[in-house]
Amino acid sequence: MASKTWQEIARAAREHRDRSIAEVKPPLPEIRSEDLPLNVTAIPWKHLSSFEIELTETSPEKLVKSLASGELTSTEVTNAFLRRAGIAQKLTNCITELLPSRALARAAYLDSYLSTHKTPIGPLHGLPISVKEHVGMQGLGQNAGFVSWWDHTAPEDAHLLQLLWNAGCVFYARTTQPQTLMHLETSNNLYGETVNPYNTSLTAGGSSGGEGALLGMRGSCLGVGSDIGGSIRSPAANNGVYGLRPTSGRLPASGFAATMMGQEHVLPVMGPLSTTLEGCKLFMRTIIDQKPWLKEPSLVPVPWQMNDQARFGAKNGKKKLSVGVLWNDGVVKPHPPITRALKEVVETLNTVPDIEIVDWKPYKHDLAWEIIASLYFADGAKEEKEAIAASGEPWRPLSHFIITENQYCKELTVPEVWNLTAQREKYREEYAQLWNETAVDGDPDTVVDVILCPVGPGAAPPLDHARYWGYTAQWNLLDYPALVFPVSTVDQHKDVVEKDYDPMNDQDRWNYELYAPDKYVDAPVSLQLVGRRFDDEKIIEALEFMKETARI
Repeated sequence: MASKTWQEIARAAREHRDRSIAEVKPPLPEIRSEDLPLNVTAIPWKHLSSFEIELTETSPEKLVKSLASGELTSTEVTNAFLRRAGIAQKLTNCITELLPSRALARAAYLDSYLSTHKTPIGPLHGLPISVKEHVGMQGLGQNAGFVSWWDHTAPEDAHLLQLLWNAGCVFYARTTQPQTLMHLETSNNLYGETVNPYNTSLTAGGSSGGEGALLGMRGSCLGVGSDIGGSIRSPAANNGVYGLRPTSGRLPASGFAATMMGQEHVLPVMGPLSTTLEGCKLFMRTIIDQKPWLKEPSLVPVPWQMNDQARFGAKNGKKKLSVGVLWNDGVVKPHPPITRALKEVVETLNTVPDIEIVDWKPYKHDLAWEIIASLYFADGAKEEKEAIAASGEPWRPLSHFIITENQYCKELTVPEVWNLTAQREKYREEYAQLWNETAVDGDPDTVVDVILCPVGPGAAPPLDHARYWGYTAQWNLLDYPALVFPVSTVDQHKDVVEKDYDPMNDQDRWNYELYAPDKYVDAPVSLQLVGRRFDDEKIIEALEFMKETARI
């Protein structure tokens, strides 16, 4: 690779991607970019059969039932998703490669297995699943957004993928990620920018932005992402789908490509993005039921603890659901669409007798960013800089933002790492105490169950403008599980600029000045539920209860 320029490598990467899409049958149509609207989500309807549209817009939980019963074949479902994913690539630039040959061979095997044995191979039998590129697939590329890594290959499937495979899934699409993996957008010099299908002038988010855009286009119904600062939740929110950042230690986290492998100050996690909440639940249960801790000792040996017994509601003989609402983190005020969505959801929840709403006061969220931003690059981003320099590729704007413009990014001594880790633990203890103090008269049964809060300071921002991580990275520092769900879209009439607002600081001023309703036409508006460590099941049950009782 050293003898090639970065431009030649990028050309080879794109040609490889395009060849993989050309293998999809019947051939996909050419789509002229100059004829496209900003919102491209309806374009697939013009180029797919009604049956393909029906399949790709069916929820994963319904698909697995139809696949397990033989009502649908994996071959027809997989081919439909391959075709829609190929169209999604042409519209949003979200794919690094499709896997038609191996995916259809796997689907044919699963169809034959079901026909012979009259039983599915596992709970995901025949279901197509998309995967972020840096999550290893044996023998396939694993570039993590670096041009110089384009010829790196994975020696084996990541542990998480092995478990999904055991459950009967089909891997058919691999998706884009940003240079360094440390953007809340998805842009790199191999493939360019991944854009938002609802408004292509906006970002799909990052770093799992290829997954977000693909699911937003319904080219996938269930995908694998990773998250160290918001990388599952940002794309889920920006594209109007569901995404779960699990507590570390719940799901396997080995077998991915990244710099700084082995660091433990801020643990990355893998998790699901899905078109439905049930899809996220299906993903989690399928993995944890296989006891991944038996192979990966760093994982906690805690079974998936959701059953048919309701956790909330007086009619079920259970407690009220207590929701703490974080309107503003005290650093950057959310844009009007986010505040409106919060108000509307809270107003609806307030009509439910079994739901109690309290305000959540932010506690030193600026300090939390200082700690985590210092811990992200304990080597001063040496490995990122070397990986970029190795090919001579240019720095992307948001790589500069998180590294060279990050005042907390510096090479740390061992004692400095120890000190910051101690600060992290102290902050976690203080936040736990803050949570404990929400109990009424010291009764632990009255403590806040979940926090309802923004996913970011606005809807999907314009390209290269995702410069505030506080609403997601906060929960990475605390290692709290967080679940993103769609609520609304930007409304130009309701979501007007707040006049005469006096920003709290320079970051807040930058974000305030970024907003204009006409920039964000059709952008999804999402929120997130946050729970305490290992309350992964609880936040899912809380959202289920909210959807059931309040119809949010």
